[in-house]
Amino acid sequence: MILTAQEIQKQVKKRDIVITPFDKTCLKPNSYIYHLGSKLVEVVDVGDRKRKPKTKEFTIPKKGYILKPNKLYLATTVEKIGSKKFVTSLIGRNRIAKLGMFLQITADLGQLGKAHKWTLEIKVVKKLRIYPNMEIGQVLFWQTKGRREIGETEFYATKDIPYPSQLFKQTPK
Repeated sequence: MILTAQEIQKQVKKRDIVITPFDKTCLKPNSYIYHLGSKLVEVVDVGDRKRKPKTKEFTIPKKGYILKPNKLYLATTVEKIGSKKFVTSLIGRNRIAKLGMFLQITADLGQLGKAHKWTLEIKVVKKLRIYPNMEIGQVLFWQTKGRREIGETEFYATKDIPYPSQLFKQTPK
């Protein structure tokens, strides 16, 4: 079951959902709109089992930055988002998708636990200008069924910066 706007707001007040900063105007019927952080990482080479990815990191200027097709970009949400009670799912927005941006297409489901700034995976099909703090996606909150087990926080959920894959560290050589 997905939480409605009223339930999201109620759970934020109860501190069962963390959204920081929280802006009531970002509530939609069954989601919350999140914003693009100012740091951007272009993944130049994804690396392999033996070497880490090569990246270029920079700050998105206020006048914006043009993303190019056939490149992988990583950014973060402005907001710290999470819950120990509800599962988060970050997705793009319809208005962004219609401009040719793919956002969180493979890793949209979060885990119960620590609130953090989410690393966003971004690809575009044509050149597209982005701006820091722009409304870029929405987060849904799913009610769990069964016993909630919150183990150790996954590695990526401990980072508040755009963080490239660390698979090269986790794959046997």
